[in-house]
Amino acid sequence: MQLRTEVKNKAPAEVQITAEQLLREAKERELELLPPPPKQKITDEEELNDYKLKKRKGFEDNIRKNRTVISNWIKYAQWEESLKEVQRARSIYERALDVDHRNIALWLKYAEMEMKNRQVNHARNIWDRAITILPRVNQFWYKYSYMEEMLGNIAGCRQVFERWTEWEPEEQAWHSYINFELRYKEVDKARSIYERYILLMGSNWIKYARFEEKHGYIAHGRKVFERSVEFFGEEHVDENLFVAFARFEEKQKEFERVRVIYKYALDRIPKQQAQELFKFYTVFEKKFGDRRGIEDVIVSKRRFQYEEEVKASPHNYDAWFDYLRLVESDADPDTAREVYERAIANIPPIQEKRHWRRYIYLWINYALYEELEVKDPERTRQVYLACLDLIPHKKFTFAKMWLLYGQFEIRQKNLQAARQGLGTAIGKCPKNKLFKGYIELELQLREFDRCRKLYEKYLEFASENCTTWIKFSELETILGDTERARAIFELAIGQPRLDMPEVLWKSYIDFEIEQEEYDNTRGLYKRLLQRTQHVKVWISYAQYELSIDTSDRLQRCRGIFEEANKGLRSCEEKEERLMLLESWKEFEQEFGSDTTRERVKKLLPEKVKKRRKLTAEDGSDAGWEEYYDYIFPEDAANQPNLKLLAMAKMWKRQQQEEEDDEEDDEEDEEENNGEPSCLYMFTAT
Repeated sequence: MQLRTEVKNKAPAEVQITAEQLLREAKERELELLPPPPKQKITDEEELNDYKLKKRKGFEDNIRKNRTVISNWIKYAQWEESLKEVQRARSIYERALDVDHRNIALWLKYAEMEMKNRQVNHARNIWDRAITILPRVNQFWYKYSYMEEMLGNIAGCRQVFERWTEWEPEEQAWHSYINFELRYKEVDKARSIYERYILLMGSNWIKYARFEEKHGYIAHGRKVFERSVEFFGEEHVDENLFVAFARFEEKQKEFERVRVIYKYALDRIPKQQAQELFKFYTVFEKKFGDRRGIEDVIVSKRRFQYEEEVKASPHNYDAWFDYLRLVESDADPDTAREVYERAIANIPPIQEKRHWRRYIYLWINYALYEELEVKDPERTRQVYLACLDLIPHKKFTFAKMWLLYGQFEIRQKNLQAARQGLGTAIGKCPKNKLFKGYIELELQLREFDRCRKLYEKYLEFASENCTTWIKFSELETILGDTERARAIFELAIGQPRLDMPEVLWKSYIDFEIEQEEYDNTRGLYKRLLQRTQHVKVWISYAQYELSIDTSDRLQRCRGIFEEANKGLRSCEEKEERLMLLESWKEFEQEFGSDTTRERVKKLLPEKVKKRRKLTAEDGSDAGWEEYYDYIFPEDAANQPNLKLLAMAKMWKRQQQEEEDDEEDDEEDEEENNGEPSCLYMFTAT
C-alpha cells in the first residue's frame, strides 16, 4: 500500500523569494559558470584526422536532427572553410540550398566564401543563380554589380544592371545604374537610362532636368521640363514641378519665362493646392519684380478668394474685414474706398442691436482708415455723420460711435463740433457710456462748470446710479467745496431707489471721516441703522468709535455692541447675531476686563443639531434633513413657556409608561385565569 503525502500548511511562506533573487544568488555563487573545455593539442596527422572526423560527425548529427535550421549548415560550411576545405564547404552550401533555396543569408554566405577564396567564376555562378531564383532581392543585384565593378569588369557590371532594369525595380536601382555610368563619364548612357526610367515610371522629371542642368545641357533641361508639363497635362498638374521649372529658369536669368510659368501654373492649379507655388512666386517678385508686380501677386489670389466669399454671403462681415485688411495694405485709396462702400452697403436686415454689432465696426474701420491712412479729415467727418444718420437711435444706438466722432473733432481742434455732437447724442439717446465719455472729455479740458451741468443731466436721467452720485461728490471734494459735496450725498441717500445703496452710504461715511466730522459720521451711522439692522453696519460703527482717539472710546464701542445685541434679538438670521458676538468677544479679549469677557462669554449661543421635515415642489414628503441651530441664553431666559413645554414633555412620557404598565397587567391577568394580580389591585387602590 502506497502512502500519499499531504501538505499540512498550504499558506504562503512568510518570506517570499523572487526569481530575481534566485538568479542574483546563483550569479554571486557562480553556480551557472561552467569550467572552460580543456585545450587539445594536435601533434600528428592521425590526431588531426580523428578531430576532423569527430567534428564532422557532430555537424552531420545536428543536420540530421533538424535539416531546416540553416544556421547549422552555415556553421558547418564555415568550419570547413576555416580548414581550407573549400570543396567540402561548397558541397555543404549546395546541400543547404537543396533544403532552402529561398534563404537570402545562405546565398550571401556562399558567395562571400567564393569571393574570399578568389573563386570569381564560382561567385559569378552563385550570383547568377541567386538573381535568377530571387530577382526581387535587391541585395543580390547590388553585391553582384559591386563585385564586377571591383574586378574592373565594367561591361559585366553594365550587363548586370541591364538585367536588373528589365525587372522594373524601385527608384534607387535606377539611380545606382545612373551613378555607375556617371562614374565612368558615360553621360549619354546615363541620359538614356533617365529616358527609359521616366517613360516607365512617369516620375523623377525634376531629377532628370537637374541632371541635364548639372552637366551644362541647359536646352536639354528646359526640354525635359516642357515634356513633363505635356506629360502630366492639366488634369494632373504637379505644383512642385512648376516650382522647379521656375527656379531652373530663374538660375538662367530668364525672368520673363519665370513669370509666365508661375502665372500659367496659378491659372491651372486650384487655389487651395497652390500655397507653395504662390509663396515662391511672391519671393521671386520681391527679388526681381517691381512694386506693381508684387502687389498683383499677393493681392490677386486672396482678392479672388474674398470676392467669392462676399458674393456667397454678403452679410458675412468677418469676410469683409479680411478683404478690407488686404486691400488697405496693398491697394490704392480709391480701390479701398470702393470696397468699403460695398461693405457698408450691406445693412443688417433686422433692426436689432445684436445684428449690428459687427456691422458697425465696418464704419469705424472706414473712418479710421480715412483719418490715419489717407489723412482726409473732411471725408472722415462725412463717414461719421453718415453712420450716425444710419443708426436707428430711437430703437438702439452705439455710444462708441458718438464718442469716436467727438474725439475726432477734438483732434481736428473743432471743440464746438465735438460738444455739439455729444450734446445731440445725449438729447437723442442718453446712455451711461455717453454721459461718462462726455464728462471725462470736459474734465480733461478742465471745464468744471460744464461737468457739473453734465452730472446734473446725468442724475436726472439715472437718479438710481450710485456711482454717478459718488463721482459727482468726489469732483466737488477735489474742487474744495465740501458743503456742496455733502449736499450731493444728502440728495443721493434721499432717493427712493438706488442700485447700490451700501456703496453710497459707505462713500458718504468715508467722506465725513476724511473731513474729521465725527459727529456727522455718528449721525450717519444712526440714520443708516434706522434703515437697516445689518450686522456689518453695527460692527463698522463699533470699529469707527474704537478708531477715534478719545478717552471714552471703549465705553462708546461697548455701548454700540450692547445696543446691537439688543437690536439683533429679533433677527431671524442667527448667524449674524453670532458674528456680532464673536466680534464683541475679540474686542473684549483685546481691550476688556475679566468681568466683561465673562459677560460676553455667557452671551454666546449653544450650537445644537436639529431635524426638520422637507417638502417637495409638488407637496409630497421629501424626507428629513439635519441642520444646526443656535440657542442664545438670553432668549431662553426671556421665554417662560420653555419650562412649561419641558414639563408637558415629561408628563407625556409618564403617561406612556403608565399605558405600558396597564398592558403588562392585562397579560398577567390572562395568565392567572382571570384573577386580578396583586400589582393591579395595588394600582387600583
